[in-house]
This record gives sequence, structure tokens and C-alpha cells, in this order.
Amino acid sequence: MKYFLFILFGTMLLSQPITAQFKENPILNLENKDKKFLNYGYFLGFNQYDFKFDYTNDRGINLTDILVDKSMGFNVGLIGEMNINEFVDIRFEPGLNYTQRTLGFPGFDNTDEGKRDAFRDVKSTYINFPILLKLSTRRFGNWKPFLIGGVSRTLNLGSNETSLDDNSSGTFRMKKWVNNYEMGFGIDFYLEYFKFTPSIRGVFAINDELVRDNDANSPWTGNVDAMRSRGLFINFTFE
Repeated sequence: MKYFLFILFGTMLLSQPITAQFKENPILNLENKDKKFLNYGYFLGFNQYDFKFDYTNDRGINLTDILVDKSMGFNVGLIGEMNINEFVDIRFEPGLNYTQRTLGFPGFDNTDEGKRDAFRDVKSTYINFPILLKLSTRRFGNWKPFLIGGVSRTLNLGSNETSLDDNSSGTFRMKKWVNNYEMGFGIDFYLEYFKFTPSIRGVFAINDELVRDNDANSPWTGNVDAMRSRGLFINFTFE
């Protein structure tokens, strides 16, 4: 509810100036904004992370897939943009992403101990370092759509990679560094004093993130061939 109210409040504040940008002949705002070689800004937003699991071929007959309960997280970060020409920009967007996922593992009994072992809370604080290529259309009055994509490298501060404990002691371990590719779209709105940009982006991990338990037949990791994060970002950029 608090995320919904935040978005609703922000939309109400910005709806009138943004709607005005779609008029047939609006007064052009920030005409020279995209002519600068370097631009800077910041972003705020929300995320929802998931996991994609690949399983080994020797799984037990009665073993079902690992379940992922997703929750809403938040993003915040800075923007550095290098203007190549009217349609192409290169962007560096270092940011902090916080998220939480709860994993449900099959095969445990209904005792108190079994219920504890069947779930793992995975809290992740990511520091993301993306390098992105932004491809824009020509400017229509005071708005300009674009596509964006690129690669990123992410540091997971809550990975537990170096922990000597594993799931048998209640510790779920992931790799500290993750490589990703990203792609999305958005619209630049040129307001009177700044450029406001809502965008949607998907983030997809490339490498396997799972650190396996010491026991090769672990009920938590023994049947997992690969585990990769999938994230959906909704960002609001101010430049």
C-alpha cells in the first residue's frame, strides 16, 4: 500500500505538466538539454526479483520445483550520460538495489523442524554497475521515447559466499559477484526545470549464483544445476 500511495502521489504532482507535453505545439522546454556532451542525474524506483532454477537430470521422482515468494524492493542511484549524437547515448548508472525473496523447498515433513528447513529468506542488497546504450527516437515536442540495454556487474553484499555454514545450519549461500544483461524502454519528458523519465527494465543474471552445500545430496541444493536472478525495475529518473 505504501508503494502504491507513493506512486499515486508522484503521478498526481507530475500529471499536469506531463500531459501538457502532448499538446500539438507546446512551448519547448530545455531545448539544449541533450546537446551537452555530459549529463548527470539520479533515479529512484522499485524492483521485484525472482529466481530461475535449472535442475539436474537425476532429480527424485517425487521432487517438485523450488517455489519463490517475491516481494517489492527499492532502487536508488546516480546517472552519468555521454551524448554521442541526437539518438545515441552511453550511460553509467551505479545504484543500490534492495530486495527479499523467500524460497520454499519440497520434501520436508510437517514437524516444527521440517517447517523451518522448508523455507529460506534470501535478503539481498545489490550494488549494481551497469553500462548501457540508450537509443532514442527524434524529439516530439517535449517528449522522446527510447530503448535501453547493456551489461552490468553486481556485488551482492548479503551473499554469504564465504560463510562456513550452509543450509544444514540455516545459511543460504550465493555468489558475491553476478554478471547481467539489461534491457528496457521509457520516455523522456522535458519539463520546465528538469527532464523526468519513467522507465521499465528487465535485469537477467548470466552466471549461476548458487553456492552449493557441502553435502552433494543436500535437499536444498543437490538437485539444482543453476540458479539465476531475474529482476523487473521501474525507475523514475531526474536529470
